[in-house]
Amino acid sequence: MTAKVPLKETALNAERIARIGREVHAVCPEFNTDAFVASVMADLPLLELSARIARTSQGLHDHLPVTGPDALDILLRSLPPTPAAAGVTNDFGLHIYSPHSDYVSRYLRTAEHLERSLAALARMTGYFSAELPVRHFLTDFPDETLKAVDAWSRDEDFRVRRLASEATRPLLPWAPRIALPADAALPVLETLHDDPHLYVRTSVANHLGDIAATQPDLALATLQRWKASGRVTGEQFAFLARNALGNRLKEGWPPAYALLGYAHDAPVSLTPLALERAELRVGDTLNFSAALTATATAPVHVMIVIATTGPSGRLREKVAFLRRATAEPGQELKLAKAHPLRSTARWKVSPGSYSLALQVNGRRFPAVAFTVLDT
Repeated sequence: MTAKVPLKETALNAERIARIGREVHAVCPEFNTDAFVASVMADLPLLELSARIARTSQGLHDHLPVTGPDALDILLRSLPPTPAAAGVTNDFGLHIYSPHSDYVSRYLRTAEHLERSLAALARMTGYFSAELPVRHFLTDFPDETLKAVDAWSRDEDFRVRRLASEATRPLLPWAPRIALPADAALPVLETLHDDPHLYVRTSVANHLGDIAATQPDLALATLQRWKASGRVTGEQFAFLARNALGNRLKEGWPPAYALLGYAHDAPVSLTPLALERAELRVGDTLNFSAALTATATAPVHVMIVIATTGPSGRLREKVAFLRRATAEPGQELKLAKAHPLRSTARWKVSPGSYSLALQVNGRRFPAVAFTVLDT
């Protein structure tokens, strides 16, 4: 089996540092490409990804013959004419251009250059998404940056519109927190929630999910208002709601299910869960099945709940989606899955006692026990 190459090794490596140098030299002959590459590569192999980005932007700063707006002009002119011409084949961009927006954040985050710097980040985001640098501007210049963000939400480029939502997320993963109210960018979401591009709508849903983490009633009211407006309907609305209220759905919060048309007290019953095996090892597959019946037509949203007690004695749960369907009276709805018992970044599978339950429309049904054996 081929070993997976770490992201840091593909994101910024010797080949890409050399390419940055060539592109800058092409518009600024005074830029010493060899010296830039040598200085950056002297440190790069020992650094993690975020430090590689910072070290590369520092190298640009050290070797560009000018600073301030003149340096910014060189960096902008060094970009290929379009993201496609740069080789960008996805919405997020190429890491080779992450040092460019990092440079703006580190060396041009001043009141004097604020307007030009924010405009540069909007341009650069098509080459590599610039939400992290924007957050530093939100911290230092919140009012001015939010004004720019509002304009971005109406930009013709979907990547700039997405930047307006993503950069202002209250709980953006792997990003510094911003000292703004959780609902500070809610007007931006109002503008973007029916955006024609899925990349933008996904960010809106995730942003509203961040709000729901601390203000679930506000997130719910916002979704109810959007639904009533008719600007977004059907599966597009369901996508927004499911993603924005994902954690609340896992918790079984009845208002979240009601918004999506799932009655918490739906007239359904389940047969006892049947496990293929009750003793497994890490890496094995947990095979289970049950049958759902209803006395009246009922939309159902089914999740699995795996629970165990951690080393500290606290209950740990992994809740995952299983199935959405409409249960009809007199018809048995089969519920089954082969669930791999593997650890993830957020869920560690260790030897011990576990339970498995099904959750229908937020209502938990009786659990069955199983054991993960020591190898």
